[in-house]
Amino acid sequence: MNSIHWIAQYAKKYLSIILFALVLVFINAATIVIQPMLSGKIVDEVIGLGQVNLLLPFLLIMLIASITRSFIRYSYQVLFEKIGQDILFDLRNEMYRKMQSLDFDFFNHTRVGDIMARMTGDTDAVRHFLSWVSYTTIENALWFIVAVMVMFSIHWQLTLCLLLVTPFIYFLTRKMSKEAQNVFFQIRESFSRMNSMVEENISGNRVVRAFAREEYEIQKFISHNEDYKEKNLASADVSRKYLTWLDLLASSLTGITLVVGGLFVLNHQMTLGDLVMFNGFLWMLNGPLRMSGWLINDIERFNASTIKIRELLNAQSSIPIHKETMPHISGDVEFAQVSFSFADTPEVNVLTDISFKAKSGETIGILGETGAGKSTLVHLITRFYDATQGRVLIDGKNIKDYPVRSLRQYISMVMQDVFLFSDTIESNINYAREDMNYREMEEYARIAGAHQFISRMPEGYQTVVGERGVGLSGGQKQRISLARALVKESPILILDDTTSAVDLETEMKIQEELSAMEWKKTIFIISHRISSVKRADQILFLEKGRIAESGTHEELLAKRGRYYQMYQKQVGGV
Repeated sequence: MNSIHWIAQYAKKYLSIILFALVLVFINAATIVIQPMLSGKIVDEVIGLGQVNLLLPFLLIMLIASITRSFIRYSYQVLFEKIGQDILFDLRNEMYRKMQSLDFDFFNHTRVGDIMARMTGDTDAVRHFLSWVSYTTIENALWFIVAVMVMFSIHWQLTLCLLLVTPFIYFLTRKMSKEAQNVFFQIRESFSRMNSMVEENISGNRVVRAFAREEYEIQKFISHNEDYKEKNLASADVSRKYLTWLDLLASSLTGITLVVGGLFVLNHQMTLGDLVMFNGFLWMLNGPLRMSGWLINDIERFNASTIKIRELLNAQSSIPIHKETMPHISGDVEFAQVSFSFADTPEVNVLTDISFKAKSGETIGILGETGAGKSTLVHLITRFYDATQGRVLIDGKNIKDYPVRSLRQYISMVMQDVFLFSDTIESNINYAREDMNYREMEEYARIAGAHQFISRMPEGYQTVVGERGVGLSGGQKQRISLARALVKESPILILDDTTSAVDLETEMKIQEELSAMEWKKTIFIISHRISSVKRADQILFLEKGRIAESGTHEELLAKRGRYYQMYQKQVGGV
C-alpha cells in the first residue's frame, strides 16, 4: 500500500466534504477560461471590428468571474485545511492509542526523540499534504488540461509547439522525485536524532551541570545540528539542480508563444485576438510546470513521514492487549521453572529456572547484587514481559490466560525509577482512582510516610510538582509514589527498591504501617537493605539470574551463605 492509499483510509470519514471541495476545484478550473477568452474577443471584436457596445458586458462578465473564482478558491482552501486538521486529529489520536498498547520492548528500542518526531514533524508533513499539496496538485493538473484543450481549439499547431517541451519536464521531475525521496528520508532521520539528543539533555540537565559538561553538550548539539543542516542543504542541492531547469523550460513557453505565434499572426494564420487569448492561457501551462518541482519535494517529504508513522501504527506488542474483564484474584503467586531472556539477546538468560510460591497475604523479599534480575522477576508478574520458559501462575492459573489490562488492575507497583507527573500531588496520588475521597487519600499518604511533609508545603496536596517531580527529594518522590500504589488497594503489591532514598527510621515506620493495613495483600519487596526484607515470610537471594538461597531471615542466617555475608557487611555481625 502506497502513502496515498494509506492516507485515503483516514479521508473516507470526510468523503462528503472532500467531494464538495473537489467540485469547487473543478468549477474554479472551468471558470478560469472566461477571462483569457474575453480578452481575445475584446481585441478582435471591440478593438478590431469597432463593436464598442460589447466592451462593458465583457468587462462586467470578467469582473463577476474574477470575484466568483476568488470566493470559490477561498472556500475550497478553507475546506481542505479543515479536512487536513480533522484527519491529523484522528491520526494523532490513533498514534497515541497505539503507543499505549505497545509493550516495554518497543520503548526499549525506540528513541524518545524519534517518537516525538513522528507525533510532531511527521504528522505536520501529512497535514501539509492534505491541506495544500493535495488540492494544489489537482488544481494545477486541471489548469494544465483545460488550457491544453482550449488552446488546441484556438490553434492546434502552436499548441503542439508548446507541448514539445513537456517530455523534458516529465523526465526532470521523475529524476528529481527519485533523488528527493532518499534525501527527505535522511532529513527526517537526522531530525529524529537531534530531537533525541535535546530531549536527553533536558532530562539530564542536572547531571550536565553537576559535572560541568555544558560545553561538551553544546558541541554535541552543534554536531547534530550540523548534520541536520547538511541534510537540508543536500535537499536544497537537489532543488537547485532541477528547479532551475524546470523554471527555464516553463519560461521558454512564453518565448515560443511570442515568436511562433507572432509568425502565425503575420502570415494571417492566426488573429491578434487569438494570440492574446493564447497568451492569456499560457500561465495555466507554465504555472503548473513551475510548480511541479515544488510539489514533488512536498510529496516526497510526505512519503518519508508516512513511512515512520506507519511503522509506529504497524508495530505489534509481543503481549496482546484484550479488554475483557476477569474475576477478582486473591493474590497467590507461583513461579514454576521460569527462565527469561530479552528478544534481542535470546542466548543470554536474565533469569534461569526460578521456582517459588507466595501465598496470598505473604511478604516476599528479593535481594541480590545489581543486575541479578530482581526487577525483571517482578516485571514478569505484571506481564511487562512474558517468560520465555516455564510458567508464572496467579491463583493457580497461567498468567498468560488473564487479560493483561485487567490483570494489572489487581497489581500495584512502585517502580525503581520513580516517575511523577507534572501535576498536583493530589492528582499524582489519586492517579489510579479518580473516585478517591480526600480523607482516604490522606490516610494512604500517612501510611506511605508522605502526609507530614506534604502538609508542610504552602499549598499542601494542591502543590504542583515539576516535571518528573523536580523540586522534591528522592525520598519524597518515593513516598508519594508508594501512596499512589496503595490507593489501588490491589491484592498484589510490588515495591521495587521503594525506600532506598528514605532514612531507616522512616522505612521502619512505613513497614509497620503496611503490616497493619486491613486489606489482605501479597507484597513483593525488592531491596538492597536487609532491614527492608528481614520481616518477610520468604526471602529470595538472587545471583546471576538464579535463586542462590531462599528462606526466612533466621533460616538464611543459619545457612551462613551469601545472605549471611551481606548481613554481616550491613549490620556488622549477628
